[in-house]
Amino acid sequence: MAKRDYYEVLGVSKSASDDEIKKAYRKLSKQYHPDINQDAGAEDKFKEIAEAYEVLSDPQKKAGYDQYGHASTDPNFGGGGFGGGGFGGSSGFGGFGGGFEDIFESFFGGGGGRSANPNAPRQGNDLQYTMKMKFEEAIFGKETTIKYNREDTCGTCGGDGAKPGTHPETCHKCHGSGSLNVERNTPLGRVMTRQTCDVCHGTGKEIKEKCPTCHGSGHVKESHSVKVTVPAGVEDGQQMRLNGQGEAGINGGPHGDLYVIFRVEESDLFDRDGSEIFYELPISFVQAALGDEIEVPTVHGKVKLKIPAGTQTGMTFRLKGKGAPRLRSSAMGDQHVKVQMITPKNLSEAQKESLRSFAKASGITVTEQSDGNLFNKVKDAFNNGSKKGKKKK
Repeated sequence: MAKRDYYEVLGVSKSASDDEIKKAYRKLSKQYHPDINQDAGAEDKFKEIAEAYEVLSDPQKKAGYDQYGHASTDPNFGGGGFGGGGFGGSSGFGGFGGGFEDIFESFFGGGGGRSANPNAPRQGNDLQYTMKMKFEEAIFGKETTIKYNREDTCGTCGGDGAKPGTHPETCHKCHGSGSLNVERNTPLGRVMTRQTCDVCHGTGKEIKEKCPTCHGSGHVKESHSVKVTVPAGVEDGQQMRLNGQGEAGINGGPHGDLYVIFRVEESDLFDRDGSEIFYELPISFVQAALGDEIEVPTVHGKVKLKIPAGTQTGMTFRLKGKGAPRLRSSAMGDQHVKVQMITPKNLSEAQKESLRSFAKASGITVTEQSDGNLFNKVKDAFNNGSKKGKKKK
């Protein structure tokens, strides 16, 4: 199979800078390093990435590759390779321009090729739980118990994966390191690479007799419940972390965490923006004209709101402290009440006559043909009159 273009392997353009090439190499090598990625083909992918970086990170080799392609990587090309460089170089790791050194620094803490201890305790995986809440529950908070499935330590074997009465043994092939040094022939010469042990699969242990409950994994899927105290004032999409409520750790490591994500239902009455709540109040023309005291619903219960005479549609009143709690605070937001004047339908003859009298007194000409929109004319005249009155003041 023909080799892929080195630039394509690293996912960069031919005009990429040295920093861009190095950044792409580090990202891909971490993703496909065989000590981390156990998927089939990951090791071959990693070697392809390393080979591409070995060439493109060296200005001399890169120039040869740009001009002659893969032919320039042949050891016999040009009568002696790349300027006699061979596998020399100053990196001290087979001429890879610091590539493998960077990888070992990333994965093995700069230990000069020494792999991490496979038997060291490791924290378990984090989990995510979506909690659906009603609008009012998010306003005031609540206590509830949630149930979900998680990987937990096997109670039969205590997590070591071995049948009761037996114990895991140190792997005979890797001697407990979890990885093996393998020497391979490559177009660049003989290269020593490190790969996951095929006997213990990186654990450093062999289990001769597996636990009948977990079948050697040390973990079992179990139902788990935990009490959650939802703080007052949470909003849709926010989350809270519950420490140690995720999946069990490995080799005695701590549990991961559980992230609870809140999904809040919309209200039929209210809109919300943080701690501020919004409500539209329908009122009649008479209430707007003469003023009134009206009961208004809030999340805290009904309260009385004074509508002053001459109120116009669209005006907003503030109910202080009747909004939602501010998260992690004792302060409360406000409720904003927007007034909407309602146009009546199916007016009685007496109502029409009253409006005609009002229109006449206001200087509005009304005909029988205009009776259909009589109220709107009167309302417009009232609103305009209110505005003029305010300007005179």
